[in-house]
Amino acid sequence: MSLKDQITEDMKNAMRAKAVARLGTIRLLLAAIKQREVDDRIVLDDAAVIATIEKMIKQRKDSISQFEKAARDDLVAIEAAEMVILQTYLPAQMSDAEVEAAIAAAVSATAAAGPQDMGKVIGILKGQLAGKADMGKVSGLVKAALSK
Repeated sequence: MSLKDQITEDMKNAMRAKAVARLGTIRLLLAAIKQREVDDRIVLDDAAVIATIEKMIKQRKDSISQFEKAARDDLVAIEAAEMVILQTYLPAQMSDAEVEAAIAAAVSATAAAGPQDMGKVIGILKGQLAGKADMGKVSGLVKAALSK
């Protein structure tokens, strides 16, 4: 079963269980997936669905930081709950040690010598770590590894 099919099944289950918050979040996710399919005129595979989910999670994180600045704790709670639901569809996150090992392997594979080679290393890691690690954090770790 593809990830998109699983999300659709979860929507049906949320309808049956009358889980309003979960249902709303899943509908937002399916709408974003459908929008991307219509815009690009393609059928999204699991990797593209994961990328869409990651984008939505990033939007929630940005919203949370803005709502915290405005002291809107009610909206922070809603966004945080949506983020938790969205994260259930991501693959298991890699540990810091696994990420560092992948970075070391990519650096040696590209023979990266300094910060100017960061694009090559990130290019390799993006395919390996997509959905499994926070790419913003990975970027910082790559930068630190290449500046040594």
